[in-house]
Amino acid sequence: MRSLATSNSDTMKSKMSLSILMMIFFVSASVPGCLFSDDASTVSFKKCDDPDNCLTIAFETKEEYQNTEENPQELADRLSELLDMDVEIYPVDGAGATIQALRFGKADIGFLDGGAAWLSWQNYDLQVLGAEQKQDGRPFYNAIAWVHKDSDMAQADMDDDPDTDPFALMEGKKSCHTSALGSSGMLLPMGWMIDRGYIEVVGDPDDIESLTDTVKNYFSDESSIPDSGTKYHKYIGSLRCLAEGGKEVISFAKDPTVPDYCGEDPEDWCFEGEFTSTEDFYALPTFGKAPSHPIMYNPEYMDDEMVQAIQEAFTTMSSNDDDVEILQDVMSTPGITIINTEDHLGNYGSLIEDVPGIEAYFNNKYE
Repeated sequence: MRSLATSNSDTMKSKMSLSILMMIFFVSASVPGCLFSDDASTVSFKKCDDPDNCLTIAFETKEEYQNTEENPQELADRLSELLDMDVEIYPVDGAGATIQALRFGKADIGFLDGGAAWLSWQNYDLQVLGAEQKQDGRPFYNAIAWVHKDSDMAQADMDDDPDTDPFALMEGKKSCHTSALGSSGMLLPMGWMIDRGYIEVVGDPDDIESLTDTVKNYFSDESSIPDSGTKYHKYIGSLRCLAEGGKEVISFAKDPTVPDYCGEDPEDWCFEGEFTSTEDFYALPTFGKAPSHPIMYNPEYMDDEMVQAIQEAFTTMSSNDDDVEILQDVMSTPGITIINTEDHLGNYGSLIEDVPGIEAYFNNKYE
């Protein structure tokens, strides 16, 4: 018969082994792509048969795709045909994981938003080989301020009087932003105005929290910096804030905002106040371009010949209806514009770098 001490020792060992196994499971589960479930609701992707002839795409995937056409495997299969090589999807859980996958050679290409792309370029020399097109075919939006045509700001711009500056006339007026950190609705216009001396930073220049105080100090305490899901959130909310506010209000948004929401099929609120038609909305000169999501790669792991082959493949896909349908389904874009890093991100970075705390914010968000 085994002694009680031996039995207790074995029990402790069993519990310790179980704890270690559970720890390994949870740590492994936290690493994207390490564990795959046999459950039908979890998407599995084809793996390359030949690792030496393989292109790997970092892609933020869903646990389940309601429509087969949305599955990024459709994109991988078509690129495989065009490149005459294996193409596989490397699932990631966000922009930070995409950057690290490219940085350490786990993936060859990946898709990032403007802020993450700019950070990855500055810190890790990741480069742009192409960029998603907006629905109007451009790889960017212009960040602008919409105002009423009869406002002093619009009149100053129309008069083209060098002694009257429409941007200086913004001081003290209510501003409507898309969100606290939207590119067109906050970062680009604020960076542009800070850089040109219209606005002084209030608070710690290295703290992103200073941005709200800076906005309200120059514009108005009533300025709208909306949270997600609230009435004036996003482009549609910023424009609604202007439409309901009147002639002394400013909407920071993108150039297609008025046509999108108050054009041929206008929202109910477009013309209930001082705005009676789309002609009453006036666009001041642009602050700069908000870049679309670029396709990034790491030149440490990819040569120029491969970059050109991928660019040619996306050019082909952007030029015929069947492939454009894949791009729309998988990436929500009608095409890819071939563009380099400086042309796509250079102007954007030079503008937003003056926003207080922006680099620290991006570093914390994406790392």
